[in-house]
Amino acid sequence: MKLNVKNDDFVFGSNINTIKVPEKLKEKVATGLGYFDAALGGKGMTPSLVTLFCGTPGAGKTTMMLTLADSLTKSGHIALFNTAEESLYQVKLTVDRLKLKNGFKVGQESHVPTLLNNCKKIIEANPKKNFCLIIDSLQTLDDGKFDSGRITNATAERALQQITDFCKKHYCNALVIGQVTKSGNMAGTQKLKHMVDVMLSLHKEENEKSDFFGCRVLETHKNRFGGAGHSIFLSLKEQGFFEVGRGCVS
Repeated sequence: MKLNVKNDDFVFGSNINTIKVPEKLKEKVATGLGYFDAALGGKGMTPSLVTLFCGTPGAGKTTMMLTLADSLTKSGHIALFNTAEESLYQVKLTVDRLKLKNGFKVGQESHVPTLLNNCKKIIEANPKKNFCLIIDSLQTLDDGKFDSGRITNATAERALQQITDFCKKHYCNALVIGQVTKSGNMAGTQKLKHMVDVMLSLHKEENEKSDFFGCRVLETHKNRFGGAGHSIFLSLKEQGFFEVGRGCVS
C-alpha cells in the first residue's frame, strides 16, 4: 500500500541540502504525561506523527488514551477522542472514575472521510493549537470504499492510509488503537505496522519472578522520530496509571 507522503515541490534527484524542513516539523508536542513522552523518546510527539497503539485485552489501552486526551487538553492542545467501541455515556463514566477534569473533545464517527472532515473543521477553527486525534479503534472504522459500509480485510489498511495522509497534510497527530488476538498477536495484516511512524504496545507483566509482576508494560517497538526500545512499567489503579520503573524492550 502506497502512502501519500511524496512532496511534489521537489524535482526527483534534488540535492538533499536544498530541502528545508518546515519549522512545524521541528517542534515537539509534549503530552504532559511523563511516561508517554518517555515512550516517544522523551520530548513528546512530532507534528504529523501517527501511532498504532496495540495491547492485550484488559491491559488499559482505552484508559491510557482517555488520560492522554485529558493531559493534552490541560497542556493547551486540542485532543479529540473518537470511539466506535463504546457509547459516550460509557466513556463519560470512565472519565468520571479517573477524575479527568480538562474537558477534551469526543466523537462517535466510524466513517473515516466524515471523521477527517470534522477534524479539519476543528483544526481550521483553532489554527494556533496542535491537534491530536485518538481513535478507538482501527477495526471499527469504515474507509468509505463501499456504499453499503461493508468491511473487508483491507478496510483497516485503507482507513489507516487516509488517517496518515491527513496527518502529514495538516501537521497533526493521530493515535489509533489496534486490537490484538487472544494469543496477543496484532489483529489484521502486518502492513499496518509499516504504515505508521510509531508502534506502541501495552500488556500486563505475567512473569511471577519479575520485580514488576502484575504491572502494565508500555513498550516502543517502532519510532521514526525518537528511537525504539523503550519499556515503561506502570501500576494501574482506580484513578489511572502511575510509573514505577523504566527499562529496555528485550
